[in-house]
Amino acid sequence: MNTLLFPVILAGGKGERFWPLSRKDRPKQFLSLDGSSRSLLQATADRLIELGGGWDSLWVITSSQIAEGVRQQLPDLPVENLLIESEGRDTAAAVAWTSLEIKQRYGEDAVIGFFPADHWIANQEAFAHTLNAATQLATSTAAIVTLGIKPTFPSTGYGYIEQGEKIGSFNELPAYHVNRFTEKPDRETAETFLSTGRFSWNSGMFVFRAGVVLKELHTHAPEIIEPLEQHGPDIYPQLPKKSIDYALMEKTTLAYVLPVDFGWDDLGDWNAIERLLKTEETPNVELATHVGLDTQGAIIYASNPEDVVVTIGLDDVVIVRDRNVTLVVKKERTQEIKQILKILQSDSRFTDLL
Repeated sequence: MNTLLFPVILAGGKGERFWPLSRKDRPKQFLSLDGSSRSLLQATADRLIELGGGWDSLWVITSSQIAEGVRQQLPDLPVENLLIESEGRDTAAAVAWTSLEIKQRYGEDAVIGFFPADHWIANQEAFAHTLNAATQLATSTAAIVTLGIKPTFPSTGYGYIEQGEKIGSFNELPAYHVNRFTEKPDRETAETFLSTGRFSWNSGMFVFRAGVVLKELHTHAPEIIEPLEQHGPDIYPQLPKKSIDYALMEKTTLAYVLPVDFGWDDLGDWNAIERLLKTEETPNVELATHVGLDTQGAIIYASNPEDVVVTIGLDDVVIVRDRNVTLVVKKERTQEIKQILKILQSDSRFTDLL
């Protein structure tokens, strides 16, 4: 049985809550948000190719709108390992198509891992240790393994996974059957989840054998897998738009969870920058030339180092300056950036800002 892991980067997302820095021609995964020189996509590729297979085992699936940008960001990626969706149909279609392609090339026992392109991970060694454990579990069992992040606070922004019966340990990490997946809860429910010690955050990272996931897709999502098998990717625009969680993970009895802790953030909106970079010594997080008076708890970003952001008397705001747009928003309302984008989309004067 082939125990090599074939990592797949899901790189089709838009990252709208990082607007105006994230735009159609420059989605979130192309950005460097931690002060380093590597984009989120490049950093994801860096840690995955370190797992042993090199560039030949790495795959990326993305949209036609940004495929050229992916090629520029990852010039060492083999051309045949880049799958380009003619139209985004969410993660279930992406998982199905990529799994079919890898099975055709390497067989149904090929172990595949799916990883979003825009996550931040602190501890590469612990991440690699976890992936080795997930690969062992997927190799030895008909399992769809998900990585559950040990929660550090009662988040209402993440989905949760409840662990059931322990099935053993892999690479010294305990593995559990999944009792259920739960969508983003309210605060009280999230606090209850944490008090039980049985819940993990749903990281959106999965590992399984190609044959196992394709069989489960036939059982639970035939409307996606069967057209792909019959017609190939040309049928893509006609596939239903469903997440892999909804189409498969919430229905399968083969879901297993590894509760892990390697320092993780899904970088969902501008507040993630504060979680990554805030120190006790500084009143603000500044990725810009900032001159401030009586300003604290602010997140300030400017893409042009020559731009100067001046503030007076501001608390707990996000200020982003990029090209011809300046965004000013209270930190607790950054989720509403998507609503602003809908307003901009409805007005032809602003189409160049998207």
